[in-house]
Amino acid sequence: MAIDWDNRQKAGLALLAGTVQFAVGLTLAEVLHSANSASGYSMSGNYISDLGVGPAWIVFNGSIILLGLTLLAAAWFLLRVLRDRIFPIVIAIAGIGAGGVGIFTEAFPLPHTVFSFLAFFFSALAAILAFRILRSPLNYLSVGLGVVSFVALIFFVSRNYAGLGNGGMERMIVWPVLAWAIAFSGYLLAAPAPPTTEPTAT
Repeated sequence: MAIDWDNRQKAGLALLAGTVQFAVGLTLAEVLHSANSASGYSMSGNYISDLGVGPAWIVFNGSIILLGLTLLAAAWFLLRVLRDRIFPIVIAIAGIGAGGVGIFTEAFPLPHTVFSFLAFFFSALAAILAFRILRSPLNYLSVGLGVVSFVALIFFVSRNYAGLGNGGMERMIVWPVLAWAIAFSGYLLAAPAPPTTEPTAT
C-alpha cells in the first residue's frame, strides 16, 4: 500500500480537527440547551439531534457541518495516498451524512433520518475497515470500537435502549467512533517525514 506521508498527515490533521471540535461543540450545545430551555435537556431522554432545533442550534449544527467538511477533506487526502479506494469513500459518505444532519435538522424528518443513518453506519464501518491500515494493537481496538457502535446502532434502530434511553443509546453509537477517529488521526499524524531525494554530501 503506497503512502505519501505528507497527505497522510494532512488527513490526520483534518480528522483530528473535525472530531475534537465536534466533541467540544456537542458538549457545549448540551450545556447551552439545558441552561436555556424551560424543559432542560436529558442525555438519556433527548436525541442528540434535538440540539439542532433548540436554543443551541447554531452551535450544534455549525459543529456537525464542520465535522462533515473535515471528514470529506480527510477522505480526499486519503484517496491520494491509499491504493484501496473503499476506505476513503466510506469516510466521505460518513462526512456527507454528518453534514446532512446539520443542514436537514429534525424539521425535515425524512432527509434527517437518512443522513443520520449514513453518518452512524459508515463511521462505524470506517472504524472496522481501518483494521487493514493500522498496526497492532490499535487495529484490534479500532474494530472493537466499530463493533460497539454497530451493536448500539442495531439496538437504537430496534428501539431497544437497554435502560440507557434513546439519547443514551444514540451516544453509544457516536462516542466510540469519535474515540476511534481521534486515535486514528494520531496514527496518521505520527507518520514519518518523506525521505529526501537530494544527494548526500560526501
